Amino acid sequence: MTAAPDADQPGAPQRAGEIGAGEIAAVQRRTVGVLAAGQVLGGIAFGATVSLGALLAADISGQDALSGLATASVTLGASLAAIPLAALAARRGRRLALTLGNLFALVGIGIVLLAAAGRVFPLLLAGVILIGVGNAGNLQSRFAATDLAVSARRGRDLGTVVWATTVGGVLGPLLLTPGEALGQAIGMPPLTGAYAFSIVAQAAAFVLYIVALRPDPLLTAQRLALSGAAAREGIVERDAPGTARYAVFAVAGSHVVMASVMAMTPVHLAHLAPDHVTLIVGVTIALHVFGMYGLSPVFGLLADRWGRVRTVLLGQLLLAASLTLAALAPDWPPAVIVALLLLGLGWSAATVSGAALLTESTPSALRPRRQGRSDTIMTLSAAVGAVLAGVVLSWIGYGGLALVALVIVVAVTVLALYARPRR
Repeated sequence: MTAAPDADQPGAPQRAGEIGAGEIAAVQRRTVGVLAAGQVLGGIAFGATVSLGALLAADISGQDALSGLATASVTLGASLAAIPLAALAARRGRRLALTLGNLFALVGIGIVLLAAAGRVFPLLLAGVILIGVGNAGNLQSRFAATDLAVSARRGRDLGTVVWATTVGGVLGPLLLTPGEALGQAIGMPPLTGAYAFSIVAQAAAFVLYIVALRPDPLLTAQRLALSGAAAREGIVERDAPGTARYAVFAVAGSHVVMASVMAMTPVHLAHLAPDHVTLIVGVTIALHVFGMYGLSPVFGLLADRWGRVRTVLLGQLLLAASLTLAALAPDWPPAVIVALLLLGLGWSAATVSGAALLTESTPSALRPRRQGRSDTIMTLSAAVGAVLAGVVLSWIGYGGLALVALVIVVAVTVLALYARPRR
């Protein structure tokens, strides 16, 4: 006797033909809502844990120079997990990949708490790496938003999920102070109180995906493609490897530019305004984060109506304006603040439209593999770029760093000639 297949698997009795045209649109709206809510929860969790990781690394190791290893460990975890989680999504669906990411993050938080209690630095880094694995799952949410999206709305749906990150990204760091008070009240190790909120947020996201992310968007899209219903529903299925490669390069290149310059900006500002460093850095990074996420639905709408490649190039124009301003007036704080705002806006335009371009250039059967590779290349190259940016900053200064980053922007712009998107 053979076991009945899972209802979410491609061979299950619940086939694409059972879902009508209106139902596909309703499923996509619900999917985007669930993913956006999950991004808010994930943002709360990761916003607090990344900030605390650097503080704990410095405290436990006793050396400020080692605090950067916490951020590097998050990036390493996300890079290592992106392709395996994408492969899992291809076989078993987005829901399992996202919830597994939540579980890894929860285990990682537990290990970090043990490391803080025992003051064991290597154990702390191991826990932070697992939290980074959870972040890899969180990154896949933006691609999950495009699985069932019609071509005319793919950018907007992706931009909406990216925008939701703003809420959690702002709330997470704001919970550090109340979290520390809560941690002291319940006997948690010093500097770990906000992890209590992270545990609740990760657990809530886990339950949300298990209960509400049904039917699974990727498996449903695969069934639609196999049955031929995808074209009737306005969901384009095509394979354009050259365009997909350009999309991966555009997203990775834009991310490297943003991460490299942003990582060195607080260090540069500390030298410019040592008496007001916390205020000026806080304002600068807040505006930068707003630029990264606040207008992502707008850039998604532009990508849908104006074209994916054109919006990628708009992102490069904004990045070029940012870097030019930073190069011309590196020692004037207001200019640096405006440059960081433009840097975030350029990143948002390029990555939202680039992710949409990658999705629509790849058939559903190949999407998780290419999307996983894209995330791995993006995170690894940004980590390398951030390390090299410190060397460049010490060598030729902040203005010189901006000019070096401008070379990548020029490369992304020139190679757009080879994307050749088809309508």
